[in-house]
Amino acid sequence: MKKIVKSVLVTSALLTAACSDEPPEAIKQAAPEQAVTVVNGQWITEHDGSLMHDPQPSGLSHWQGKLVTISDNSADPAQQRRLHILDPQTASLAPRTSKFRLGSQVRRSCFSAYLADQPDLEALVADPQDPQVFYSVTEDATRTGALSSRCQSRYENTGSTDYPTLLVRLERLDSGDMVMTRVRPLQFALDLQVGDFPNDGIEGMALGADNTLYLALEKDMAGKARIFSVQMDDGFWESTDFANVEEPDIQLPDLGEGNHPVNALEYYSPASQDEAYLLAVARNDDELWVLDISGNKAAKRIKMDFTAPTHSDECQSSEVMDNASIEGITVINDTVWLINDPWKENYLKNVQCPATQSRYKGMAPLLFSTPLKPDWFGIQASGKDA
Repeated sequence: MKKIVKSVLVTSALLTAACSDEPPEAIKQAAPEQAVTVVNGQWITEHDGSLMHDPQPSGLSHWQGKLVTISDNSADPAQQRRLHILDPQTASLAPRTSKFRLGSQVRRSCFSAYLADQPDLEALVADPQDPQVFYSVTEDATRTGALSSRCQSRYENTGSTDYPTLLVRLERLDSGDMVMTRVRPLQFALDLQVGDFPNDGIEGMALGADNTLYLALEKDMAGKARIFSVQMDDGFWESTDFANVEEPDIQLPDLGEGNHPVNALEYYSPASQDEAYLLAVARNDDELWVLDISGNKAAKRIKMDFTAPTHSDECQSSEVMDNASIEGITVINDTVWLINDPWKENYLKNVQCPATQSRYKGMAPLLFSTPLKPDWFGIQASGKDA
């Protein structure tokens, strides 16, 4: 997918100090430096110990004590349409799984040609109630030919892109094979003003309480990130009609101009609270946004620096990355796990230590982790609400 060069925010405090009547100390107090959470990464390796090559990870979920991710359609073809299973402690992959195949109902659908070729799968959620079921969503279908006349007539009113955004249900068989068993197109009401942006569509997905599926849109007609939802009620996957999208009343940061897409999403409910939150990754800003699902609280922004190990005696043990491009997030117990989607146009800008050049050139991704912090949710260290 296309990625937008991250904005660099420059404080004007120092520029105004020379002409202001206030002392420098007052200016510093008005614009305090934001604390940064340092998040350390590990290079992801294949089962044989080699680096994972150009998988373009999209989405991250926890499953049976492991982490799982998938690849979008800009990845090496060998990585696409597979479930990548990761050991979170070692960042090593299980033996490669087989390619996704189409179940009978998907084969008979209007979207079989797209899903059988190079679907742009952009998120992944493991169903916590059924360990054999996963959900994904598609984004860019511009490489795909047009739908048939019959299918185009049925699915033309998407409210967004010409080719519909698709929710996909995946099921893991006892053999370990993964099958796309169901598919449903999404419909956005026109008054939501989503716009027609095939490369800036749904990128984050999280499954909340009562089977509410939350969806993060990179940008709408106004250039803003949005959070939507779909209710996966009983019988949801038995229909082939449009699934209607709603917009919950969730407060997102108002960052003004610039591109601030949300590229990863996770549902989280602290044990000490009744509230629930979405953890949203603002990829271009290297920020984690803590979003109150009830809409009562303003978003909390957590600035992050992502580090990569050098594995070199001639360099520092790790270096802060210029461009991490996080596109997957999940929580296991009290740890946040994140995975990056190497940005092909900018990934080599991360090279500082010469020993890392081959890793970045090979578009090798990293797995990052950091502890959940109670104050992100307004909880004091004692466990009581602040």
